[in-house]
Amino acid sequence: MTIFSEKVLEVARNVQRGKTMTYKEVAARAGNSKAARAVGAIMASNKDLCIPCHRVIRSDGKIGGYNGLLGEKRMRLREEGALQP
Repeated sequence: MTIFSEKVLEVARNVQRGKTMTYKEVAARAGNSKAARAVGAIMASNKDLCIPCHRVIRSDGKIGGYNGLLGEKRMRLREEGALQP
């Protein structure tokens, strides 16, 4: 795993319940604001359930992809209060 990947996962791990961050915001906090697509790839390959990848969304406000089902990502965000029903 690269240093950037480790930083991305650490940033994602710290996104609080009920909050979201964009892929671009995660990339910037991990040290490379131009690496939003790389963040998406890192999130897609993450298998650690302790990292709340569902809290990372697209800059346009759309949900984006999710290792689980897209409907599951939307449901989890609603349950946490990060999305309106």
